[in-house]
Amino acid sequence: QVQLVESGGGLVQAGGSLRLSCAASGRTFSTYTMGWFRQAPGKEREFVAAIRWGASNTYYADSVKGRFTISRDNAKNAEYLQMNSLKPEDTAVYYCAAASLPYYSGIYSEAEYGYWGRGTQVTVSS
Repeated sequence: QVQLVESGGGLVQAGGSLRLSCAASGRTFSTYTMGWFRQAPGKEREFVAAIRWGASNTYYADSVKGRFTISRDNAKNAEYLQMNSLKPEDTAVYYCAAASLPYYSGIYSEAEYGYWGRGTQVTVSS
């Protein structure tokens, strides 16, 4: 059974940092694009960041570019999201996701991702 489990969420003041982790099991995702999405209360889930299977290319939403860094450790079957200079508008449930198909796939659409974690809450206070 494939599982993606997020950790590292919490409450932080504006300007602070958090590092989210996503541990995958049940399948090796070293050849899959992996990503992070988030959903704020009353809003649709939105793309945050993604990283190609070889970690050669990374992609970010404009709202987090320069503040967030996505990375992965294929040996550990894991991905990470370092979040710096957090803002109250970053408050959301953050989801780890893995693409449905290996190697090259779309980046920004939820439809490209077939595997999802349950999410971890990030709350940024002002």
